[in-house]
Amino acid sequence: MAERCPLCGTRKARRACPALNREICAVCCGTKRLVEIACPPDCGWLRASAAHPPAVALRRQERDRAFIYGALGDLSERQARVLLYLQALVKQCATVSPTALTGLAPLVDRDVADAAASLASTFETSAKGILYEHHATSVPAQRVAGDLKRGLQELARAERAVPDRDIAAALRMLEKLANAAGAALGDGERSYLDLIDRVMKPSNEEPTADDTTRLIVP
Repeated sequence: MAERCPLCGTRKARRACPALNREICAVCCGTKRLVEIACPPDCGWLRASAAHPPAVALRRQERDRAFIYGALGDLSERQARVLLYLQALVKQCATVSPTALTGLAPLVDRDVADAAASLASTFETSAKGILYEHHATSVPAQRVAGDLKRGLQELARAERAVPDRDIAAALRMLEKLANAAGAALGDGERSYLDLIDRVMKPSNEEPTADDTTRLIVP
């Protein structure tokens, strides 16, 4: 007769755990894997979970895919590449610890939308031959806008011929996605930030002007 799981003490231990060198229950294996249990890379249960993700993970992947690719379909190829680059910049900005920035609150989706809207207005005005810089309203949004502006300046220095209207279109789509994510994904005020954290390729380096294809295809 199977013994009780040593982790929960309630369910039967039927699954051999190479990290603990003991048998544990399937529930503890699934929920504590890589969280409380330091699973070795050669663990068969770990490899199986990566190869066959649970249904809830598959549904999230499909939802993320529909949200992102639905937006990209409304842009030209050049505008879509600019959007991917902007998203990489936002992801980089969101990873900065707020405590390192004089106690600023963590970023939320509305800060991204505010920053994108202000920059889009600036580029739309420039496309009409008028130089006028629009500003984001909140301090966190101003920080995001500053990072996006510096990234777009790098794009210009790299001699990429990206018209102001295309940059504005990508920024407007960034604004639209940040505003719509909460209702579409239902993950709260950081729905969009959490989304790009999931779907943008991880990198230890800051995004560059050549870095416009970082989207993970689920």
